[in-house]
Amino acid sequence: MSSRYRARTADAYLAELMATFPAVMITGPRAAGKTTTAAQTVAQVDRLDEPGMAALYRADPDAALRRATLPLLIDEWQEVPEVLGAVKRWVDRDSSPGQFVLTGSVRAELDNETWPGTGRVVRMDMYPLTEREVLGSTANKDGSFLARLAHQGAESLTLPDTIPDIDGYISAALRGGFPEVAYRDLTRRQQFIWLDGYVNDLITRDAAAYGRSKDPAKLRLYLNALSLHNAGLPSDSTLYRSADINAKTAAEYDQLLRNLYVYDLVPAWSTNQIRRLTKTGKRYLVDTGLAAAAAGLTFEAVMSDAKLLGRWFDAFAVAQLRPEVAQTHPRPALHHLRLEAGRREIDLVVELGPGRIVALEFKAGTAPQRKDARHLAWLRDELGDQFTAGAVIHSGPGIYELGDRISAVPLCTMWG
Repeated sequence: MSSRYRARTADAYLAELMATFPAVMITGPRAAGKTTTAAQTVAQVDRLDEPGMAALYRADPDAALRRATLPLLIDEWQEVPEVLGAVKRWVDRDSSPGQFVLTGSVRAELDNETWPGTGRVVRMDMYPLTEREVLGSTANKDGSFLARLAHQGAESLTLPDTIPDIDGYISAALRGGFPEVAYRDLTRRQQFIWLDGYVNDLITRDAAAYGRSKDPAKLRLYLNALSLHNAGLPSDSTLYRSADINAKTAAEYDQLLRNLYVYDLVPAWSTNQIRRLTKTGKRYLVDTGLAAAAAGLTFEAVMSDAKLLGRWFDAFAVAQLRPEVAQTHPRPALHHLRLEAGRREIDLVVELGPGRIVALEFKAGTAPQRKDARHLAWLRDELGDQFTAGAVIHSGPGIYELGDRISAVPLCTMWG
């Protein structure tokens, strides 16, 4: 690895995949660091967003692979989708591990009716930086946050040397995790300028190139509405009205933003043990800084609105967990829980495996009490032994018990 490279939590997982499989595809939002990370593991990088290189691959992708020095990184492969077929043919002949890494910022299915790499190319999701990565402490010998909470309890969690207050958490959330912003000492204004530029490129360049968006202005309004309701459960009609679009167009926009890896829908949890659960998914932008820029939100605006504060704290916490979940096998399933009419609501219900449930509530407060865990206690009583652990994730410094298998846990223990 380059001496100037900053380690990512994905490094060990990528090394594992390359030691086992002939080709790895790294997918995730543009500018999340996929190419930089992948480049540390290969002998040659071919960037298909460069017209000359793309022309060589379009002319004869099989010949381009034969000329390359392996292991080879094919960056922005979606610019020449035919390269997937060439990689497939290569690994059909030679399945030695660690030959190819492909990186892209668009889902393969968007430009390919069939997926030619099935069984030959394994996928790896990569997200913007977590706070653990920003702070340079990627090693975690004690296991993931969710695993420690589930198997060892809250007492196994540790605090970092510096414990943020709510101002610190929201400042980090508004900065987000894109390396170009998170690794640089920028003012809030400079951070916003970069992130606003990302939003503009997303709508005018990326959407036009891969989503064939016919009306960037309406897409911008829709993205603005999604961002204002980040980590929320807005009604469909609220989103439609905000952009003056119909249900079909909204569904197309949702799929486009998913295909560009900037939008995530956490589905509602369902179980035959609990009745009258809502089926509406919880909507997230995968990067909280991007969401703030798309919504035009300032630090002062978030801090002066209790609902925005709570949702941004929630979204920032989930952003810390996504990479952990993506690198865990079997992969935990993330859901949220809400009874009809909102009588019970739990921010995150994590299925770690059959009969193993971890439930999390996010509270932007410094000292949660037992009443703040009442919905977790209800779910524990409903599920019995299936309820492995619950936590109220908060912005204070204390780790303490709130009931049987339920604890108050500072958010910063996710990188402690």
